[in-house]
Formats: sequence, structure tokens, C-alpha cells
Amino acid sequence: MAPPPPLVALNAATVAFGGVALFEALSIGLSRGERACLVGRNGSGKSTLLKLLAGLIEPDAGERFVQPGTTVAYLAQDPLPPPGETVAGYVAAGLRETRGEDASARHRVDAVLARVGLEGKRALGTLSGGEGRRAALARALVGDPDVLLLDEPTNHLDLPTIERLEEELLRFKGALLIVSHDRAFLNRLSNATLWLDRGRLRRLDQGFAQFEAWAEALRAREDQALHKLDRKIVREERWRHRGITARRKRNQGRLTRLEELRRQRAEWLRRPGPAKLAAAATGRQSNLVIEAESIGKAFAKADGTERVVLADFSTRIRRGDRIGIIGPNGAGKTTLVRLLIGDLAPDHGSLRLGAGVSPLYFDQRRESLDPEATLWQTLVPGGGDSLMVRGRQRHVVAYLRDFLFDEGQARQPVKSLSGGERNRLLLACLFARPSDLLVLDEPTNDLDLETLDLLVETLDDYPGTLILVSHDRDVLDRLATGIIAIEAGGRAIEYAGGYSDTLAQQRGRAETGPRDAAAQATRKAPAARAKRAARKLGYKEQRELARLPGEIERLEIDLAALGDKLADPELYERDPEAFEATAARLEAARARLSAAETRWLELEARREELEAARNQA
Repeated sequence: MAPPPPLVALNAATVAFGGVALFEALSIGLSRGERACLVGRNGSGKSTLLKLLAGLIEPDAGERFVQPGTTVAYLAQDPLPPPGETVAGYVAAGLRETRGEDASARHRVDAVLARVGLEGKRALGTLSGGEGRRAALARALVGDPDVLLLDEPTNHLDLPTIERLEEELLRFKGALLIVSHDRAFLNRLSNATLWLDRGRLRRLDQGFAQFEAWAEALRAREDQALHKLDRKIVREERWRHRGITARRKRNQGRLTRLEELRRQRAEWLRRPGPAKLAAAATGRQSNLVIEAESIGKAFAKADGTERVVLADFSTRIRRGDRIGIIGPNGAGKTTLVRLLIGDLAPDHGSLRLGAGVSPLYFDQRRESLDPEATLWQTLVPGGGDSLMVRGRQRHVVAYLRDFLFDEGQARQPVKSLSGGERNRLLLACLFARPSDLLVLDEPTNDLDLETLDLLVETLDDYPGTLILVSHDRDVLDRLATGIIAIEAGGRAIEYAGGYSDTLAQQRGRAETGPRDAAAQATRKAPAARAKRAARKLGYKEQRELARLPGEIERLEIDLAALGDKLADPELYERDPEAFEATAARLEAARARLSAAETRWLELEARREELEAARNQA
């Protein structure tokens, strides 16, 4: 059967900037019923292609074709609605653009505003970023267009709104083209994938879920002819060796490790009582990072009443935990983060940070880069050719390669970078800073898929504790060992696992009643556990528990001495081999310390549990 004719198409379109072609002789068509996603590296021309299809810009060569009577609606990546106009007036203008004067205009506007949850009388200037995005979506949807072009539609939207948008778009009968970094969003919606790669547009007649396997196969074929490519293309292809093939192999081991961490988190949440992680006999501080007991926060409203943002929330976060925080926009996610790291005092309850914990808070929208500085100067503003990263000295160029930069870019100014490259440089700056608690507030906004993968891999390798506020379901599933979900009335509930695990546990709560889902999910222990509860620790375990605090103390002294030795700025130039040997010893000592602390915590937790079981008996 022949495919249906396209509603809108580009034929042999060419676009160039500054004499350099972004793409040449590119052709694309969108047919009714097609829900295509457009993927590609940052700067490859995805937004430009959408603007060409929308008729907002003209190609340097080639032509645009639209079927007679076809209406096209476009959502820009960064819509700028006039602040003084009302929401209803702004949305109605979109209806006039697609359908002209419509007798049912008011009904259509009211209906679409109800679907996106906005009041028509509000002024655009009073909307939050997420609400402004919803207004722009309503403007695009109100005319029931034949073709819908969406550029990063999920940016700044919370999870409930994203899920409502998915349902809306699944009902859409026209032609749909989406640019997005949200994998879960693309997996659910798309039935075709367009890949804009080095000026060429490749098509897969399947959804985004099949993209990585398809792209890997294409790259494998290209590798056979790699010697035919010039050096520029070779440099551009360097990133792929850190890409899909290698990532897929690494993810097997990482997935196994993540599942084990989630299991440990579930067990930890199930333990009753406050987090007494330090043994009274030894007085030793454990790897506790944050302990909150019944903390709450409320803010005064203009009418004199109070808005409860958080009500009686308790949690225990240990070193190595990766906690995701989710909730609707305005629910209090950022407030919760500030409470947990001690940046904001709770109205009641108690909060304790572990000894020596130093949080590093990162809000990408507030970060700034000097556009005139080079990448080299950005990483080492004081001069030199190396920097310390997690106790290890790294050459600037080698470190930049970790973040997919070419050696030639090290001396280029920041202003020459694309948006995605700037995001990668921000990540490089972030992970060069010393910290044992990293807090990321919506870090995935405006990242391309390549940079998003790099972020996930870098966070996966981060040895400290992570608190992540995000609406990206795929990222939460790939990283989080636990989720804190903020609900109505300031209620926050903690779940073990990632986002998908949280949904399953929430469904369980809805079916069985409003009990703690994380505890409920793990309340049934094996029979062997009940039998073991009547016993004491074995003789060898008791000896090991008594020995570990001294061993941990010795390892901490060794770590301090090795760190002091590496802090010598002349060591590397004076004796590179000694520097590398010391760095290796430091990494090995850290691994031994982590293993010893984990084992001590396991034994101490078991000892407390057995003692509690005996007392209850």
C-alpha cells in the first residue's frame, strides 16, 4: 500500500549560516497519523528544520509544500508570550491563526484551557515558567491543527502535566513532529524516528524505543569505511565510541548494581524507629548524610492563612543514596531540598547532617560562564594545565575529552560553543568541585540527548550522595535508588526504587489504603530472617564488628596523609611516577574504607535489629 500523501513537506531544502551549510538538499514529509520524533546532536539543526516546516523561515534553496487547506501549528522551544495579555486572549490568537474567525472560538478556548489547567483571566506576566509553557501549548492545540510541530514541549513541565500532554497527543489525529530530550515521552508517543546527523536526515519507520539499536547498526556499518572519512569527520565521530555500544555494555553491570542499591534502600526504609547509625559502644559516626525527623514548613499567604508546604516528614539518607524528588510545579520540591541540606530552617522537627558533609547545590539556570574565557581558562582560572578531580590530578585536555570536547576546542572561547556544549562545560565545572553531597535542581531542562546521557553516566560514577529534582522519568529510572513524592497538603512519601517502582507502589497504596508504600512493599521478609532474629551475632561477626572501627580510623588517617601528599603542586612535575602511584594508593584506600564502612553498617544494623527482636520477645 502506498503511503498517504504528506500534509507538509520540504523538498531539497538547503540552509547555511555564515557560509557553512547546516544541511543541503534535505527532504522530509509528514503524513496524517504520523507521530514522528526528530533527534540529533545539539546544533544539528532540529529547531531550524521545525521552523522551515512551520513556514517561519525560508530555505536558501529548495521549497516547502503544504496541502491546500492544511493548518500547521508550531510550539517554539522558548515561547515569549506578551506579559500584559490575558491567557485567554493569547490562546484565542492561535485559533485565529489556524482557523480564522471561528463562531465557537470562546468554547474552544475554554475547553483547551480546562485541559491544560489554566484560568483564562490571568495575565501572562503572572505565570510561572511551567504555566507559560502550558499556555503556549494551549495556543498550539486550540485550532485543532492538521500538523503539530513541538520543540521541547516538556521543558519546565511537571510530571502530571507531561502525562496529561501525552494523553492529549495520543488522541491527536493529524501529523505530529516532536523534538524532545525526554526518552519516556518519545517512547510512548512516537511511531517514526527521524535522525538529523551531520546534515543528513535518516528515517526509521518505528518509534524512538528502537532508535538506539538501529543507530548502533548504522554506525557499525560506517565503521567499516571509517578510513574514507577526513579528519574532521573522525573528530566529530569520536563521541560515538563513548556512545551507544559502549553504554549498552556498561549498563548491564550498572543495572545490576542499581537494583542492589534499591534493594538496600528498601530494607533501610523498612527499619523501624529513628536512624541510629552510630553504635553507642564505640561512639563512631556512621556514613549518615541526612537525618530528618518530623520536619515541617509553612508560608504565610496574603489572606493571613498559611500554606503548608511540608508536613511532618522524616527520612534517613546515607552515603551513596541517590534520591529523586518529584511533585507538581509549586508543590515545594525546592523548599524540601533547601530544608534537607540545611539552607532553610524547618518550622518544627529536627534535622541533622552527617559530620563533615559539604553539599554542592547546582541550579543550572543560575550558573554563568564567561563568554570571552576559553574552555581551558574556565576550568583552571588561576592558570596551569591541570586540575584536581576527586582527589586525582587531571590534565585539562584529558578532562575535557571526558565531556566529549575535542582537543582543538580547549583554547576556543566559550561564546563559540553551542547550547549543548555549554551545558557539557557546566557539567565539567560542576564535577571538578569537591563535594560529598550533590544537589541538582531540574538539571535536564534544555539538554540534548547526548548531553543527557553524559549527565547520567557521570552521576552514576559519582561516589557521593545525590539528591535530584527532576521531571525526567527515564533519568529517575536510570539513577534513583529512592523517590520522595510530594503530594497535596504538604504530604511527602518516600518510595524505594525509581520512578516506575514509585508508580507501582502508589497503585498499591490506592488499592490497600493510605499506608506507607515503601514499608508496605518490603514488609514481608523471608522466613529465614524471622528465624535468624532469635539469635545473636555469631562469634566471628562480633569480633569483626569490634575490629572495624579501628580499621576505619586507620584508613582515614592513611587517606589524609595521601591527600596531603597529592596536594603538593610540584609532585607531578618532580616525579610523575610517584604521583600516579600515590593516586592509585589513594583510590585503593578509598575503596577499602567504603567496603569497611558498609560492612560495619550492615553488622551494626543487624545487631540493633536482633537486640530489638529479643526485647520484644
